[in-house]
Amino acid sequence: MAEITAAAVKDLRERSGAGMMDCKKALTENGGDMDAAVDWLRAKGLATAAKKSSRTAAEGLVGVAVSGTRGAAVEINAETDFVAKNDQFQEFVRNVTALALDTVGDIEALSAAAYPGGGTVGEKLTANIATIGENQNLRRAKVLEVSEGAVVPYVHNAAAPGMGKIGVLVALEGNAPREKLEALGKQLAMHIAAAFPQALNEEGLDAALVERERAIATEKAAESGKPAEIIAKMVDGAIAKFRKENALLSQVFVIDNKSKIADVVAAAAKEAGGTIVLKDYVRFQLGEGIEKEVSDFAAEVAAAAGV
Repeated sequence: MAEITAAAVKDLRERSGAGMMDCKKALTENGGDMDAAVDWLRAKGLATAAKKSSRTAAEGLVGVAVSGTRGAAVEINAETDFVAKNDQFQEFVRNVTALALDTVGDIEALSAAAYPGGGTVGEKLTANIATIGENQNLRRAKVLEVSEGAVVPYVHNAAAPGMGKIGVLVALEGNAPREKLEALGKQLAMHIAAAFPQALNEEGLDAALVERERAIATEKAAESGKPAEIIAKMVDGAIAKFRKENALLSQVFVIDNKSKIADVVAAAAKEAGGTIVLKDYVRFQLGEGIEKEVSDFAAEVAAAAGV
């Protein structure tokens, strides 16, 4: 058997764009023959999938699913909105979201999970890239669970049942009647979809995010020309306002535009004659945080023509 060197694996990886382990396997299967290894990768769909992996995948779908007192949200990306309408892609999102219910939201564990019909989730994703013809990415997942109560799902701009562009889960812990929890959870989920909270409470806000806002507020206040002690109070006021507006429990309820979310939950518990605690939430918006590529087609044509 021919020795498979690191240099050969590197060369094949550069030629095919496939992953390192796939390249090593291809060379092993073909006795070190580089051209045969490239053909092997292409036949397996691995070279095609890997070449597409450099293209930005910011479209796709967010899936949500609930089973008992456990819920899961998953974001799976593709390059174009057309794929979100593809039956094969939607089935994949539906199956992966259901599988996520048995995980803790870890992407690597989810990718390694057994996929219905054979293989793993990761292998099925690779096959989908080859057959659908677009780069796709299992981006993130999160699981919520309550010991008593309900996890309520909501999808905004649904493309199919349980999947769309914004997926929300609301975890309500308590002994209030199920129908009361469901009704409250749906209203809170709609609020979360619209209001985009950054954390459940003020203590949970990301410290780096708060410091960034403090720097902006300080710069703005400094432009006022006021004394340092006044500027400090202006900055503190701005940060206090930012914390309230971005923590879910202190946000103003979008439905009545006056009540704090914490008060809405307390009122619902009192009306239901039981306990209700807003334990946690998930809000996945498709493509958030992904820097999309913007191409100027006219400029590309002009450059190609030497204009």
